[in-house]
Amino acid sequence: MAGGRASARRRAVVAAVTTLILLASVSFLLSATATSSAAANSPASRLAVVQRHAEDHAAVLAAYTAHARHLSALSASQTDAFLSISSRLSALASRLSVSTVGALEKEVKAQVKRARSLAGAAKEAFDTQSKIQKLSDTVFAVGQQLLRARRAGVLNARIAAWSTPKSLHCLAMRLLEARLVNASAVPDDPPVLPPQFADPSLHHYAVFSDNVLAVSVVVASAARAAAEPSRHVFHVVTAPMYLPAFRVWFARRPPPLGAHVQLLSVSDFPFLNASYSPVLRQIEDGNRDVALLDYLRFYLPEMFPALRRVVLLEDDVVVQRDLAELWRVDMGAAVNAALHTCFGGFRRYGKYLNFSDPVVQESFSPRACAWSYGVNVFDLQAWRREQCTEQFHRFMEMNENGTLWDPASVLPVGLMTFYGKTKPLDKSWHVMGLGYNPHIRPEDISGAAVIHFNGNMKPWLDVAFNQYKNLWTKHVDTEMEFLTLCNFGL
Repeated sequence: MAGGRASARRRAVVAAVTTLILLASVSFLLSATATSSAAANSPASRLAVVQRHAEDHAAVLAAYTAHARHLSALSASQTDAFLSISSRLSALASRLSVSTVGALEKEVKAQVKRARSLAGAAKEAFDTQSKIQKLSDTVFAVGQQLLRARRAGVLNARIAAWSTPKSLHCLAMRLLEARLVNASAVPDDPPVLPPQFADPSLHHYAVFSDNVLAVSVVVASAARAAAEPSRHVFHVVTAPMYLPAFRVWFARRPPPLGAHVQLLSVSDFPFLNASYSPVLRQIEDGNRDVALLDYLRFYLPEMFPALRRVVLLEDDVVVQRDLAELWRVDMGAAVNAALHTCFGGFRRYGKYLNFSDPVVQESFSPRACAWSYGVNVFDLQAWRREQCTEQFHRFMEMNENGTLWDPASVLPVGLMTFYGKTKPLDKSWHVMGLGYNPHIRPEDISGAAVIHFNGNMKPWLDVAFNQYKNLWTKHVDTEMEFLTLCNFGL
């Protein structure tokens, strides 16, 4: 079936290219006929025809020049050719007169012919840019589907997840270029941190991500939904290579309505080293399934020692209602509050852990209800009291060979670490599935405090569900010029 669709796409592309060539040929023949007919007329008529041809093609080449400037360095030679021919045609058009038409007509025709050839080749290249982007996003989504299938035990082979989509890489690079060009406009962190960042009376969020666009939507949507935005503080932790890009974005587009953002990278936490953390040690030993940014959530108490409660948000969520009430949830003795996802025999511990291992059998029930990341309330005081980070370290060391759970996923070790310490959140706080389920009830979405695009159909991809995409894109700052340059289909 997939092969048939691919074949059909190839036939469609070939047909489109053939049609373009045919149209170009007909246009050339018609123009040649018109020129021949004009030759029989007066020199003034011939002058008008030639001048019109020169000016029209100069305009076309100038337009393609503007597009070519946005391409990569590989297109530099094409850009030079466009500029050269366009300037020659413009110069010829200005030199044309009745007395010189005979001498210049031949030169103009030669330049017009070359312009048509270059424009035709360029048009095909430009038209394929959007197709290439859509294919890149589709391949990314398929890669995520394959990874999900491997985690579920469907595939035994090791499948590497596709890298970040091209548009997100482009955005990060554009932001980095902007910082290099105007570094003084993007200050580093102040020597003394603002007191809001460590004030336990405020509402603190943690977001771990290298996707600056997604994080900007999380922050903007939460701030706009808040009754008192200035009391909401977002601690964004990213990889060191992406931190400058985040700084440029939030320097140019500060969080709305007085909300606060602290931008951090892994290097800002000296305690994160291989001698302390088995996560770092396994990564240094070559375990590529362990993603450091994903596992940093297990160090929240050490990262923010002055805070008592933190809400963890994933970067693929949109906030629709004020979340301040989460700081008033009675946690009891629980460390974590999260949406419980089990129903019937589905999404229970038996799905995520290897119960053939004696340690797992003795410590956990396969019928225990699983929960989800996306919106999690963590009582950091209870976390410290229960020594959850130490328990997490013990489980990571036990799973060094990957036999207890798939280390590519952080949920199983979370289920183990917070076993018996998780309070269920009301389902209206967190509606999941907008990245894989096209049949969520509209009333569930509209009534949710947070909607979660978990799944492969992320809202920043072309493969996102159309009925949900606007819920995310309405919070994107489309005036940020780099989004247009990076071909985001928003």
